[in-house]
Amino acid sequence: MATAANLEDQIRSIDPDEERAFMDAIDRWLEREVIPVIQHHDHGDIWPEKLVNQMAEMGLFGATIGQEYGGLGLPATTYAKIVMRISSYWMAITGIFNSHLIMAAAVERFGTPEQKMKWLPKFATGEIRGGLALTEPNAGTDLQAIRSVAKRDGDDYVINGTKTWISNALNGQCFAMLVKTDPDADPRYKGMSLFIADKRDGLSTGKKFDKLGYKSIDSAELIMEDYRIPADQLIGGVEGQGFFQATGGLELGRINVAARGVGLAEGSLRLATEYAQQRETMGKPIAQHQAIQLKLGEMVTRARAARLLTLDASEAYDSGERCDKEAGIAKYFASEAAVENSQEAMRVFGGYSYSKEYDIERYYRDSMLMCIGEGTNEMQRMIIAKQHLKENQI
Repeated sequence: MATAANLEDQIRSIDPDEERAFMDAIDRWLEREVIPVIQHHDHGDIWPEKLVNQMAEMGLFGATIGQEYGGLGLPATTYAKIVMRISSYWMAITGIFNSHLIMAAAVERFGTPEQKMKWLPKFATGEIRGGLALTEPNAGTDLQAIRSVAKRDGDDYVINGTKTWISNALNGQCFAMLVKTDPDADPRYKGMSLFIADKRDGLSTGKKFDKLGYKSIDSAELIMEDYRIPADQLIGGVEGQGFFQATGGLELGRINVAARGVGLAEGSLRLATEYAQQRETMGKPIAQHQAIQLKLGEMVTRARAARLLTLDASEAYDSGERCDKEAGIAKYFASEAAVENSQEAMRVFGGYSYSKEYDIERYYRDSMLMCIGEGTNEMQRMIIAKQHLKENQI
């Protein structure tokens, strides 16, 4: 059990001036490097290698990794603001470092001292990048249904199975991989373990998925065929802890998805606001028509509420408390806000919204993923309700 002193050590904060300076650097990077190349990479589904290298230089691959391991050690609130800002222009690239940071969080929160010292410094610099390997062809929301199995063989584990829809599968080098070490365990979660799975013989990538949106970040299969890794890459060194280690990391993942939803909602609002003041009908800008004002008013409110709920969840995470309810609320509301704001912005743009010359069509394509990734919104509502009922028993 964590002591008060230990809990205090876990709580992170940042000087407001330092946070502002970091956000200003993000803004300059977006203006100079990102915005001019978004359409090129998105329309061509091209891996943004130059931008990835720049994100590594800025420390984004170590954003939430502790400073003792070479990371920035940012609080979740600052991290969420960074993701919101970037996503308000291009959501996809935030997924490149978010999946990586969930992997890193699993090692930092649950790994052995030796694992932390070996892996986290390389994760923090981006020398080794990767993601989270949970989903399988027959197991998404129901993680306990995974079929990939790891069998102990001397000083190694041998893993066989397939993972799917894995972010950074092609361009990443390492993954926090959830498998079963005891397929016969009852309940099922007690037989699951999480491994630091680096690319080596036996681990290959399958097909890359051609997605509706979320372009430029690779989503593909990982295939394990007699994939042998050292036993010391079992996170925490004890079998049967993987389910809780994996789902614990999803709190940060859901805050990230919420922040991406905020960015998409705010970006859609920005584009609709600009266009509504430029486009004229009946002798005046359409922003002066009541029908458009009603849409903008709803969009402003949704975006603001989504931001506040996401910051609320981030603050709960930073306090070291369990925050699955707060993260679920933020993820659910902000992702729906992204979808609704992008749709309303499409209506504001009218026929031009269907042209790839206008950025709003990308926001529309990207937004729906936020309702699905890191646990569907149907699952989020169940989590929220269960926690609410637990807190309000009569």
